[in-house]
Amino acid sequence: MSKTMKAFVMKKIGEAGIIEKPVPTDPGPNDAIIKTTAALVCFSDLNTIKGACGDRTDLTLGHEACGIVHQVGSAVTFVKPGDRIAAAAITPCYRCNNCQRGFSSQCKEFLGSWEYSTIKDGNFAEYFHVNDADTNLALIPDGVSDEAACYATSIMSEGFQGAEDADIILGSSAVVFGLNPVGQMAIAGARLLGAGLIIAVDNAPKRLELSKEYGADVLINFNETDVVKEILRLTNGDGVDSVMETMGTQASFENCIKVTRPGGTIANIGYHREGEYLKIPRLEWGAGLAEKNIKTSLCTGGSDRMSRLLRLIQTDRVDPTKMTSHHFKFDEMEKVFWMMENKKHNMFKPLITFTNQPPI
Repeated sequence: MSKTMKAFVMKKIGEAGIIEKPVPTDPGPNDAIIKTTAALVCFSDLNTIKGACGDRTDLTLGHEACGIVHQVGSAVTFVKPGDRIAAAAITPCYRCNNCQRGFSSQCKEFLGSWEYSTIKDGNFAEYFHVNDADTNLALIPDGVSDEAACYATSIMSEGFQGAEDADIILGSSAVVFGLNPVGQMAIAGARLLGAGLIIAVDNAPKRLELSKEYGADVLINFNETDVVKEILRLTNGDGVDSVMETMGTQASFENCIKVTRPGGTIANIGYHREGEYLKIPRLEWGAGLAEKNIKTSLCTGGSDRMSRLLRLIQTDRVDPTKMTSHHFKFDEMEKVFWMMENKKHNMFKPLITFTNQPPI
């Protein structure tokens, strides 16, 4: 009889909870089994429960976790049992056509590397499986907490990707629309890349204040200020060099076009959940001729990428744990999602810790 573990799953659309599942065994030659120590909850997990990825009966949720290597396949050489690791939120194969062409986040197909809690069990469980372990796991350096390491698996990579895609250069001007956790890391990335003016846009005072700690110079509350007019005023009517969109809304996307100067770049890292089309304001886009560049991307994964992000934490370049708003034990998962659904207690980024279960 198989030994079991606790896992937090989507039971059906609109319903989630903790159930017993078999512990994953026999990882395969290139893969690994991880004993989970900590995980972060993303609002996309809540959207999954609501049906964003369709009906997924008893699919384990979660995609931002770290832990201890429990078992590895015969061909795995980079990690070994007992190693403390961070597991990438996206898990490309690095062999398919898209991966070989440099688009690993689109592994095999559109968004194909985002497997956890979409087509395979995620890591809100006491143990979870990782494919292609040598390229999708990173060793956590001494002095970096499990809490901080969890941020390197997704949020830091996504936010920094926005700053990288936005073509920021020393002294340039930049604006981030939306100060969710990805937006906060886009602010931090813009500062690390040398932006001379960083503008943060949101309507939540606490998010705006937090963005100052990550490097924002000017805060704009879009409920109180005409965002486009204010950004143009701050840039003497020119517009900004780099724009990062994290909100995934029509209004913020349009504003990105409106405030970008000719030759500037818009990096879209927001998840656009609604509507069949996104509209572009024609005149501000120069009827298509204004030389305003739009880039899109998903979270960049890989062991090397995560190792570099973990180095930034280790050397105190950035502290992502300032975003952690709540701490919970794994057996409190249902409470976490109830609080998220009902917008209780200003939840921003909750951390889940796992109790020490006996070895298998």
